[in-house]
Amino acid sequence: MAVRRPKAVKKARRGRPLKNNATPDMRERILDAAEDHFSRHGFWGVTIREVAQDAKVDTALLHYYFDTKRGLFDSVFARRAEIINRERIDSIDAYETAAGDAITAEGVINAFLQPILERAAQGDQHWHNYFALIAQVNNTPAWGGETMARTFDPVIHRLIRALRKALPDASEEDLYWSYHFLSGALTLSLSQTGRIDRLSNGLCKSSDFESIHHRMAPFIASGFERLCKPVAAPAVAVGRASARRAV
Repeated sequence: MAVRRPKAVKKARRGRPLKNNATPDMRERILDAAEDHFSRHGFWGVTIREVAQDAKVDTALLHYYFDTKRGLFDSVFARRAEIINRERIDSIDAYETAAGDAITAEGVINAFLQPILERAAQGDQHWHNYFALIAQVNNTPAWGGETMARTFDPVIHRLIRALRKALPDASEEDLYWSYHFLSGALTLSLSQTGRIDRLSNGLCKSSDFESIHHRMAPFIASGFERLCKPVAAPAVAVGRASARRAV
């Protein structure tokens, strides 16, 4: 009778865990720590070691999961973008459906702004860090434009499509310039620099997102409408031109 040999017990695999086995808590802890550092010091002012220390992990894990510091930065930037992009597209879609033929520039802009300004108003520190990071990247000439385009262009093109319906006579050039000004106002507000607090002697606060939300959509919409809608020449100017031709 054959004697059965006991099965060999597999030794536990030593070394780093598989990338797809990273615990969500560990990954989120690393991304939160990196987001905090990048938002305060920028890409070049942060080291992998500093992030690892704050996340309480070995630096080797950051290299293993994100490869490079740029890989870590891109993961930080994409994480919340996926959430806010979906919310803004859904908001524009919902407004466009509800408004129908009564669509307005202010309604479209408010639908675009509402999700991001409501999140800013909640005071969550992680989202505050992320919005400050967006403001930094939007003002980084070397690679900021490429990063913003890769991350947010689908939402911006959705916004422009809706604005074309509200402003059918607008030129493409004026629509994109108007968005350029909207982007600057939004990212400045999201950065909460405190500039308006000091300038107004405390009358206005950069953290008051209810006041920002109440004012930004009508302010920006007025700019879009003034720039994008054809404006008739003033009657006085026309009269002077006729007089000159008569002389």
